[in-house]
Amino acid sequence: MPDAQIQLEGTLLLATPALRDGIFDRSVILLADHSAKEGAFGLILNHPTGHEVGHFLKQEEFSALERIPVHIGGPVSPEQLTFSAFWWNPHDGLHCQVRLPAEEAIQRTKQPGVLVRAFIGYSGWSAGQLEQELRRDSWITAKPNPELLGKAHDQGLWSELLRSMSPYHHILSEAPGDPGLN
Repeated sequence: MPDAQIQLEGTLLLATPALRDGIFDRSVILLADHSAKEGAFGLILNHPTGHEVGHFLKQEEFSALERIPVHIGGPVSPEQLTFSAFWWNPHDGLHCQVRLPAEEAIQRTKQPGVLVRAFIGYSGWSAGQLEQELRRDSWITAKPNPELLGKAHDQGLWSELLRSMSPYHHILSEAPGDPGLN
């Protein structure tokens, strides 16, 4: 299929073992934006920092966000803290709103069924870069399901999602981090 016809917005990218070094090792990325001409933008869902927003933003106006978990969103702009909201619509699937101002993130936390997360950095690809990585089998694509928002967004998410895909992916999910050490 020509790259111009590939539409990946809203898709999950699961790193293959080929990406075992660095930040993308066993990553699950939600692609928030994708265009063959413009590139792609996503957030790593399963790399929590172990901190909450209150560790970084101590001002009173951010107190409603202080318990929001902070995740590493990717290697681009690691000095930036941004908010994103996720929710499931039964008619058209997973929605995400990225780069929310703090005031809007506070409002989103009050809405039932909406998951708000904070991210340090993001994952980005220039035009054609992600498509090349997909041709090299660096990523496994998957459609998100409604249960995604209720799952723990930690390192176990990668294995859990792979196990549910097929017997081959189940075996892949059980592989050690470095198969050469077996």
